[in-house]
Amino acid sequence: MEHAQPAVTVRGVTKSFSLGAGRALEVVDVEHLALPTGSCTVLKGRSGSGKTTLLNLIAGVSLPTAGTILIGDTEIFTLPEPRRDRFRAEHVGYVFQTFNLLSAFSALENVMLSMMFARTVPRRQHRARAREILARLGLEGRLAHKPAQLSRGEQQRVAIARALANDPPVVLADEPCASLDAQTAREVLAEFLAVCREHRTTLLIVSHDDAVLHTADRVFDMAALNRARGRRQTAPAGEPE
Repeated sequence: MEHAQPAVTVRGVTKSFSLGAGRALEVVDVEHLALPTGSCTVLKGRSGSGKTTLLNLIAGVSLPTAGTILIGDTEIFTLPEPRRDRFRAEHVGYVFQTFNLLSAFSALENVMLSMMFARTVPRRQHRARAREILARLGLEGRLAHKPAQLSRGEQQRVAIARALANDPPVVLADEPCASLDAQTAREVLAEFLAVCREHRTTLLIVSHDDAVLHTADRVFDMAALNRARGRRQTAPAGEPE
C-alpha cells in the first residue's frame, strides 16, 4: 500500500555557526525526521541542544548548512526568497517563544496582519477570522489591547492565534505554554490542540512541560535525534535553544 506523503520531511540536515578563527559549532545534525499529517510531535531536550534552531530551519527562517527540508512535497530552500516567504506564510504557522508581536498594533490587528501575507483567507474575512480564533483562546475581551497592555500569558495566546489564523497545514510552537499558569496552560493547550485536530494540522512543539508531553503522539529527545556524539551542546551567544 502506498504511504502518504509526510507533512514535514527532514533529511540529512545540519546547521553550524562560526565561532571565528576557522572554528564552527554544529548545533543540528538530523539524519531523518518525518512528521505524519495530522500528528502532534513534541521535541524535548536540554537548553542549547538545537531544538529552536531546528524549528527555525523547518520554518525556513534560517538556512541549513546542508540537507533537505520538505513541507509536503515542496523543498523549501529551492524556492527564491520572496516565494519562500509567501510559502511560509501560507503553509507554516510559528508560535515564537518570544511572541514577536508588533507593539504598535492591537491583538486583533496582530492576527489580521498575519493574513495579509497569505492568500488562504479572503481579505473581507480577515477581521471575522481574527476575532473567531482570539475568542476561542479566551481573548474576546482583549481584541483592542496592544501587547504592552496584555499579560505575558495573553500575549502568548495572541501569538498562538496568529500562528493558526491562516489555517496552515503545519504549526511549529516553541514552548507555547511557558508563560501561562498551570490552569490557563491546560485550557489554552486543550483549545490549541482542538483547533489543530479539527483541521488535521501537523504540530511540532518544543516543550519540557509534562502536560504537553502527555498530549503528543510522539516525543523525541533532541540529543538522540542529533546524529553526532560528543558535540558541544551549547548554542553560541544570541542563538536560542
